[in-house]
Amino acid sequence: MRLTQGAFSFLPDLTDEQIVKQVQYAINKGWALSVEFTDDPHPRNSYWDMWGLPLFGIKDAAAVMFEINACRKANPAKYVKVNAFDNTRTVESCSLSFIVQRPNSNEPGFSLLRNESRSRNISYTITSYACTRPEGSRY
Repeated sequence: MRLTQGAFSFLPDLTDEQIVKQVQYAINKGWALSVEFTDDPHPRNSYWDMWGLPLFGIKDAAAVMFEINACRKANPAKYVKVNAFDNTRTVESCSLSFIVQRPNSNEPGFSLLRNESRSRNISYTITSYACTRPEGSRY
């Protein structure tokens, strides 16, 4: 199973050269960039840990790659992603988000729990298999 979250998730992992091109595209559009990481990539987990501060006004993709590589080095067993934010409409809305590191080739996936309640209501909950282990040993 492969986590499909963000842009390009249906493609093989991006090379550093391809990441530089995507980062440069975002810079050319005037978007602010940020690097984030987590060990719980649950689809509803929108609060990943931020690496450093958001990168406003960056003109060179090498500066962003420096931050990506520093985050990768400090967090080798975690997911790392890049977000690009467009503030042209006076709101910070995510225009582009993609994963630049996966912890390993064996991604544990998710389970779907079905719950039936009163009046024949059915609800579903998605749970990450990674969350069954303590933080820091999930992968």
